[in-house]
Amino acid sequence: MTGVGFNAARALIVRLVRQEDLNFLLTNRIPRQLVTRFMGWFSRIEHPWVRDASIAVWKLFTDLDLAEARKPQSAFRSLHDCFTRELKAGARTVDADPAILTSPCDGIVGACGRIEGQRIFQAKGFPYTLPELFCDEDLAKRYADGTYVTLRLTSAMYHRFHAPHDCRVEQVTYVSGDTWNVNPIALKRVEKLFCKNERALIRCRLEVGRHRITLVPVAAVLVAGIRLHFIDVLLHLRYKGPQVLTCDARLAKGDEMGWFEHGSTIIVFAPAGFALCPGIETGARVRMGMPLLFLP
Repeated sequence: MTGVGFNAARALIVRLVRQEDLNFLLTNRIPRQLVTRFMGWFSRIEHPWVRDASIAVWKLFTDLDLAEARKPQSAFRSLHDCFTRELKAGARTVDADPAILTSPCDGIVGACGRIEGQRIFQAKGFPYTLPELFCDEDLAKRYADGTYVTLRLTSAMYHRFHAPHDCRVEQVTYVSGDTWNVNPIALKRVEKLFCKNERALIRCRLEVGRHRITLVPVAAVLVAGIRLHFIDVLLHLRYKGPQVLTCDARLAKGDEMGWFEHGSTIIVFAPAGFALCPGIETGARVRMGMPLLFLP
């Protein structure tokens, strides 16, 4: 196939997959957990032919760019190794201002802004509540009338996430759940989607002002697990929850916290007094280390 023919075929496939009804059927009306577990196994096959063929298919559907990766494609042991790739030194700049809470990851801003009491939105017209997401009434009260930012990681993005400020991670709660797709198409169709999916609640206390924030990585279809460096457990679908995992990990701003096995979502919660930084609005693209919220 010529280059022109390949590009035309790729454009046709992408248009079909982006058609909302078809996209929803292909990524949700399937045995989600079975497919997710299979992907977790398949992505770890360490064979150059499997790796290269898988990455080639991946590039058909996304704008995957490995130019910032710390090692070349030929050095990845598997598709999983490519998913969870590290970046070259200096590929991201972390805003050092202590008055700024930075983005923990690369992502696209979904819903964001002020929490209405304990109610927030995953998409326009689709609310959910903090107790439903946290499964913890006391934690929910802490963020009433606070501020939140939903950050969606696409499959082609850098999948590691980092400390948004100098902080101490005091506790992690793992909540077992489903694996609905978390793209905008699904968020407009599945009510309280984030409250149904597998997720972790990472409670942090900032060194500045002793403010408390909570990061909520939410898994999705094809995401085989969430890895956190400060807990010696791979959080995945077979790990029953909710489970409270105590820890005491000190992290400097920009330190790596962990990674997703694929793309997904991180929701950042801050108490009343925090405010969105300029440019943080629905649809904005951010990179890890960019300003996200002003501290009180």
